[in-house]
Amino acid sequence: MTTLRVAQRGLAGIRQIGQLCSLGLDVFRLTFRRPFQVREFVNQCWFIVSVTILPAALVAIPFGGVIALQLGSLTKQIGAQSFTGSASVLAVIQQASPIITALLIAGAGGSAICADLGSRKIREEIDAMEALGVSPIHRLVVPRVYAAVVICVLLNGMVSVVGVLGGYFFNVIMQGGTPGAYLASFSALAQLPDLWISEIKAVMFGFVAGVVAAHRGLNPRGGPKGVGDAVNQSVVITFLLLFFLNFVLTTIYLQIVPRKGL
Repeated sequence: MTTLRVAQRGLAGIRQIGQLCSLGLDVFRLTFRRPFQVREFVNQCWFIVSVTILPAALVAIPFGGVIALQLGSLTKQIGAQSFTGSASVLAVIQQASPIITALLIAGAGGSAICADLGSRKIREEIDAMEALGVSPIHRLVVPRVYAAVVICVLLNGMVSVVGVLGGYFFNVIMQGGTPGAYLASFSALAQLPDLWISEIKAVMFGFVAGVVAAHRGLNPRGGPKGVGDAVNQSVVITFLLLFFLNFVLTTIYLQIVPRKGL
């Protein structure tokens, strides 16, 4: 009996993965169908920005400060304090910035998307749209997913700037570093592909967060309580997928792009 339950849960997990992939393909396919829901897209962008921009800035400052303090202490011990700036920039831009942005998008914007679609589902609005021949994926899901992607990319740039400035402040003011050395070391190890991989991560993270939130919102179980459960599930699933995807992208990037020599 226990083996049967484990097998059933495994099949259910595989089924969920297949449904997520299918929804992602449908979103990409319906992107080019006219008319694109511009008003819905703009409204969703504005809503996601309103709930994420301030937390993103507030999180980026201490995050960049912690990275700068930790790396500053380490580089000082090994006699490489002049490279603190470049190491901090690499850590913030490559790893911290897209992860912070995606987690906030998933936690704030994604949960709102999931709750909105879930409430529409239990009120049978989604079924009514399908009965009228209107695709709910094209009308509701596509603008929300791409709003999450666009805002994730824009917030990623803001978080990168704020994180680097926070790292500069903590390294120069708190640890007594040299401002000129901190700024001059940017080009020692950092390179343009580091910025590109950060933006690529932001695009993919935003897409995953939007698709997972939409999928759980379109498939609630058990009425209003099921909507709340779907919101919690969407946030947890998105976090797990983001960390796994970040590991895969970072591994591929480090294998493909040669590191900059000193």
